[in-house]
Amino acid sequence: MRHALLAGAAALAIAGLSACSEKTQENIEKTGDSIGNDVSGSLESAGDRIGAGLNDAGQAIDQTGDRVGTAADEAAADAERETRKARDDVGGALQEAGKDIRNDN
Repeated sequence: MRHALLAGAAALAIAGLSACSEKTQENIEKTGDSIGNDVSGSLESAGDRIGAGLNDAGQAIDQTGDRVGTAADEAAADAERETRKARDDVGGALQEAGKDIRNDN
């Protein structure tokens, strides 16, 4: 009888371990799924933030390029005006010099 009790107790212990093992395995799977979901969510969120940062940087570069282009256009227009003015000033000075030479003769 004692052997039967020990055998029954052993069978219950094995069944308990088996059930415990299944529960443990389920918990491990749930934990793994949860970790996977957390990692996936974190990676997706990081990817979104990186994408947004790259978009912002691209817009800043575009705006800076536009400002540089505008400044270059303005500088070219200023240079053209100054060149015309200098040419007119030199031409006027040469005409005056020519008049002075004619009058001296």
